Amino acid sequence: MCKLQFVKHSDVLRAGNESKVGQARSFNNLDREFWSICIVGLGKEKLSYNEQEAIDEGLEAVRCAAGMGAQVLQGQLVTRILIEGLGHPEQAAEGSALALWRYQENKSRQHWKVIPTLELFDDCDAESFQRGLFKAESQNLARRLSDTPANQMTPLHFAQETVNELCPCGIKVMVHDKDWIEQKKLNAFLTVARGSCEPPVVVEISYCGAPQDQKPVLMCGKGITFDSGGICLKKCENMDRYRADMCGASAIIAAIRAASALSLPINIEAIIPLCENMPSGMAMKCGDVVTGMNGKSIMITDTDNEGRLLLADALVYGQQMYKPRLIIDVGSLTPGVRVALGSAASGIFCNSQTMWSQVRKAGVITGDRVWRMPLWKFYAKKTTHFRSHDVNNKGLGHGSACLGAAFLNEFIDCVDWIHFDITGVGFKSEHKVYPYLTKGRMTGRPTRTLIQLLYQLSCPAEGQRKLE
Repeated sequence: MCKLQFVKHSDVLRAGNESKVGQARSFNNLDREFWSICIVGLGKEKLSYNEQEAIDEGLEAVRCAAGMGAQVLQGQLVTRILIEGLGHPEQAAEGSALALWRYQENKSRQHWKVIPTLELFDDCDAESFQRGLFKAESQNLARRLSDTPANQMTPLHFAQETVNELCPCGIKVMVHDKDWIEQKKLNAFLTVARGSCEPPVVVEISYCGAPQDQKPVLMCGKGITFDSGGICLKKCENMDRYRADMCGASAIIAAIRAASALSLPINIEAIIPLCENMPSGMAMKCGDVVTGMNGKSIMITDTDNEGRLLLADALVYGQQMYKPRLIIDVGSLTPGVRVALGSAASGIFCNSQTMWSQVRKAGVITGDRVWRMPLWKFYAKKTTHFRSHDVNNKGLGHGSACLGAAFLNEFIDCVDWIHFDITGVGFKSEHKVYPYLTKGRMTGRPTRTLIQLLYQLSCPAEGQRKLE
């Protein structure tokens, strides 16, 4: 049994060094009860909300410290870790559980690394600690779904995983086949799917945590289980990363599972269109025109801009079926947002100042930050002012992230809408952005930000609480 302790900047280790955030040192055989003790630095005292950085540095320091300490103890092959909460047990649980996760499903069992169990030590707030574990486990679910090879995570496999994860939680899941999709006239979605031999699937999810007469939040996730680019083929180098092009769908499923685990008083409806984007004799071609579910004609100028075609039909169907009070869509939509923001933040496009304030607050609290991007008429004109068709799936000029959001906006009625473009944050962690998200593994972002946003929406008092 091992123990993880935290120290602040003013506390000095025996060696005389001041502690930095995440700086860890382990000591063995000091105590009969704990054969290994890891002390981790929390940095300066009185860290709190930093408006300039749009993050709560105190909460993030706990996550980083817990993650680094847990990894040090995991390296010593421990199987049980007791963690001090230090006033923020929820964040300590998040950081440590995220840091310990590994994708090992395709390794031989004898080579699997042991994932230690986590317990709260010397702190009475076990509820907060458990809440942190729920959030981290949900993000790890999104990471597993995203990291699974495309041949093992086809649209049908993904649908089955959704059923396996959500149905035991009392969440209603319906899986629709190609005949249903054709009957509902989701033509833009079918146009993308026809290039692959894998049949397309639409997963419909209902979580009812509030009275039935309360309008739901509609969530739509891009579910491309492998994106080759279609006829506009991507470069071979690093193409394997696009097995995670369904990271938006993964994050939504994980967030809904967490909403159920936390018993959030909110109604959620989710539409997840699932297919592959592949080149073949049946694949969509540049210059094809297809009619979306709302009757608008769409020209396909770039077959690698397939995600917006899926989401367009999903958004229209969801609005017609559920008349939501808010729409949230999540997808790795454009490379432009990665160029603009890197892996620091998700790009947010929002038509409501109130909703943007809620999203920003959620990012500050979780440490998984967001940044608002422009949803201007300038970009709308670039996607709609064409003589032969209503909307173009590429648009004119630069600013691909803004053009992608402008395209989707053509399929939104008069309702509050939040669009997450997560191309920069949802894939494999290329750099050590967060000490608790291991480099070279899928991130599962922005799952915890979505969970926090749903929490704020379901509990108005929490949504109105000011950051400190």
